Amino acid sequence: MLRSSIARATSSAPSVARQAARVQTRKAHAISSPTLANIEKRWEGMPPQEQADLWMALRDRMKVDWKEMTLQEKKAAYWIAFGPHGPRAQTPPGEAKQVFLYVLAGVGVSGVLFGIARYFGSSPPRTMTKEYQEASEEYLKSQGSETITGYPGMLVQSKPEKKQS
Repeated sequence: MLRSSIARATSSAPSVARQAARVQTRKAHAISSPTLANIEKRWEGMPPQEQADLWMALRDRMKVDWKEMTLQEKKAAYWIAFGPHGPRAQTPPGEAKQVFLYVLAGVGVSGVLFGIARYFGSSPPRTMTKEYQEASEEYLKSQGSETITGYPGMLVQSKPEKKQS
């Protein structure tokens, strides 16, 4: 049984190799020079369908031996694959300045809104006065809380109120 399967595999191997050889020897037609001329400057202005057609033609051309490709085809294939277009394009001049100014404007607007909210907001709650916080601290001490630290002024977060003369 094992011998028969090996015999069948070896008898079919030459036909598989012949089919692979036929695929490898297939020739793709060279792309015309006017199509590839000045591709670096024309690529961005080409319609997407024409870009796709050219890329597919180059892809098919790259499947043959690279020694058969023209220098212009090699350069075009490299430029289309790795050139500075699309997401790899150079940033327009002045973009960094524009981003900086928009960020600065956003920070400025948020600062103005914060100032308006503080100006028109109500007075701080009564629990934020120094006296209330000191009284809360004394209450906690009388209850036996804060047994680990117990230092004075721990709960006082408010600035002392100004005395009116």
